[in-house]
Amino acid sequence: MTKNIENRLHLKRRFYLFQLKKGIFIGEHMNNYTKLPTDLANMNEVIKDENKALILLNSLLNDDYEIFVLTLINGKQSLSCNEVSVALVNNKLRQKDKKSSNSTSTEVLTVRGRSFNQKDKSDLRRSKSRSGLKKNLCAFCKEEGY
Repeated sequence: MTKNIENRLHLKRRFYLFQLKKGIFIGEHMNNYTKLPTDLANMNEVIKDENKALILLNSLLNDDYEIFVLTLINGKQSLSCNEVSVALVNNKLRQKDKKSSNSTSTEVLTVRGRSFNQKDKSDLRRSKSRSGLKKNLCAFCKEEGY
């Protein structure tokens, strides 16, 4: 891009309005984000690191990241873009680990099936012993006529 005013303003506008789009992974979002300040720096536009960090956090304004953003900025005196990037990547890794551990648990439950407690076992034995009996036959002495 040439270093004219229109291109510079266009890039600044894209940078300040940058948002996470649905269906885009966080890694791709981070790559798209890093291109914008780099392009602005190539046009001799200086943006403070704290502003870069806040713009990155604001780009995550959806319900999935609301708690993450609030936790990250709570009690901070200053914030760096690198700190936000690292925290964002770590958060995504924790979510992946959580999902994989949940899917492993589900597989175990599926493979093992239903567990019986003592009452269920006694009901199962009782129903098996009665299932082979003829009508009017005693379950204990096996005689007819009761």
